[in-house]
Amino acid sequence: MSVTIDITGLPHERISFCPSPLAELGAALHALAEPAHHARLHAWTTTTAAALKPELADRLHEADFMWRSTRSDILLPAHPRETLAEELDDLDRMDDEKYVGAALEISCSSRYAHGAPSPLVDERMRRRALDLAAARGPRQAAFVERMLADPPGTRAWVRRLLEDCDEAFFADTWRRVRVQLAADARHKTELMRRKGLAEAVADASSAMALEEDEQGSRIVVDKLVQGRTDAEGTGVTFLPTAFGWPHLFALHAPGCQPVVQYPVPTRDLGGGAPVEAVKLRLEAVAHPMRMRLCRSLARGAYTTSELADAYGITPPEVSRHLAVMKKAGLVTTQRRGRYVLHQLDVAVTARLGSDFLESVLR
Repeated sequence: MSVTIDITGLPHERISFCPSPLAELGAALHALAEPAHHARLHAWTTTTAAALKPELADRLHEADFMWRSTRSDILLPAHPRETLAEELDDLDRMDDEKYVGAALEISCSSRYAHGAPSPLVDERMRRRALDLAAARGPRQAAFVERMLADPPGTRAWVRRLLEDCDEAFFADTWRRVRVQLAADARHKTELMRRKGLAEAVADASSAMALEEDEQGSRIVVDKLVQGRTDAEGTGVTFLPTAFGWPHLFALHAPGCQPVVQYPVPTRDLGGGAPVEAVKLRLEAVAHPMRMRLCRSLARGAYTTSELADAYGITPPEVSRHLAVMKKAGLVTTQRRGRYVLHQLDVAVTARLGSDFLESVLR
C-alpha cells in the first residue's frame, strides 16, 4: 500500500522543499496530544504541557481532532510563508466550504482519496462529521456544531487559538528549530539540483522513492494507506519537521497541491532504523548474559577482563557476546593506552524501549 503522486511532465522548479511554521505548529500540537507517539520528545512535551494555562489546554482539547488522530489539511500549507501570521492570513482567504471540509477531515477519512463534498453543503457528510465528533466527546461535538453553524466565527476562534499557542510556547520553539529545518530544505534543494529528484526524495525519507518508466514519473510514499493524486498544473511541496517522527504525512486530496511532511533526523530525535537493524538489536539483548552485560556497560566503560571477572565467565565468552552487541550497534569501543574499553550506546539502546533501558539501569 502506498500514496502515489504522479509528477509526469512536472518541471523540477515546481517541486519545493521549504519549512512551514504552521505545519510545524500542527506537528507540535499532535506531539502534545499524543505524547506516546513521540517518546523522543518526552522532555519537550512534558515541560510544555505543564506550562500551559488551563484555559488554553481546554481549548486545545476542544479542537484536538484536527491534529490528534489525523492531520487536518489546513495545517499543511502548499505555499509556506516566512511567518505564522502570513500563513494564517492565507487560511483566512480560503472559502468556507473548502476550509470546513479540510478542517473536519475526520468526516471524510474513508472517502478522502476519492474526494468528498464539504459538510457545509452535503447533509450526509454533515451528519457523519457530527457523529464522529460526538464519539470523541461532548466538547468536540459542540465545536463541530459551531463550525457548521457559524463558519466565520469558528474560523476566527481557531486562528486565535493558534495565535495563543504561538505566544504561549511555539514562538520560542520555532526560533530553535527553524534554522535546522531551513538548512535541511536547502540541502534537499541542492541535492535535487546536483543529483536529481530521486536522490533528494530518498534523502528526505527511506519510505519515499521516485519511480520512472514509460508511463511517467511518480513519487511513491510507503504508507499503510492507499491513495493517488496528480501534481499536474500545481506542484509538490515537501515540508521538513523536527516534531514529526515517526509520522510521514502525504496530503493527496483531489484538487489540492500534494504536500509531504517528512521528519528531519537529528541526534536528539533519532532516525528510523532499518528493520534488519532493529532485529539484530532485539536478538542481541534477548540473551540473558548479554542483558546482564548491558547493566554494567550502561554505567561505564569496561575491559573484557573486568566483565569476565564480574560475571564469572571466560574472556573469550565475553568477547563473543560483545561481538554480537557491536554488530547490532549497541556497544562502542575505545582504546585507552593498552586497554580496550567497551560501553553501551545508551541513545541507541533507548530507542528499543524505555522499559528495557530502565531495567538495566535500575
